[in-house]
Amino acid sequence: MTYVHSLRVRYGECDMQRVVFNANYLVYCDDAVDRWMRVCLNLEFGYDPDAHFDMTQLSFDFMLKTLTISWVSPVIYGDVLDMTCRVTRWGNTSFDVEVAGRVGGEERFLSTITYVSVNPSTHLPVTVPTRVRHALAAE
Repeated sequence: MTYVHSLRVRYGECDMQRVVFNANYLVYCDDAVDRWMRVCLNLEFGYDPDAHFDMTQLSFDFMLKTLTISWVSPVIYGDVLDMTCRVTRWGNTSFDVEVAGRVGGEERFLSTITYVSVNPSTHLPVTVPTRVRHALAAE
């Protein structure tokens, strides 16, 4: 499922030029993916999209393996940043998520994140559960 997470850039997230500090793009991507994942799984299981979803019921969690970001132009204080999340690749125990950041429809950055599906108790890699694949791939 493609999902858009929006936020207004706050003063404390910017440097002296009023541009978002580099490390905050990673935080933005992490927040967008976390919210997207929980909304998709809640919908898959028939829960309220705003409820907290406990992934341990699937014996599933996910951990970042690799993250790349390409900046196109800056995001500045006060901008409303829209981040679109979608899966671009499925592996056996991993998957890639693209996060595209836009302001007013104009691309500002593009991130690709590789996640590894893990057992929440052992943190060892496990196959991505079918219900997770279904929930994230739904259009």
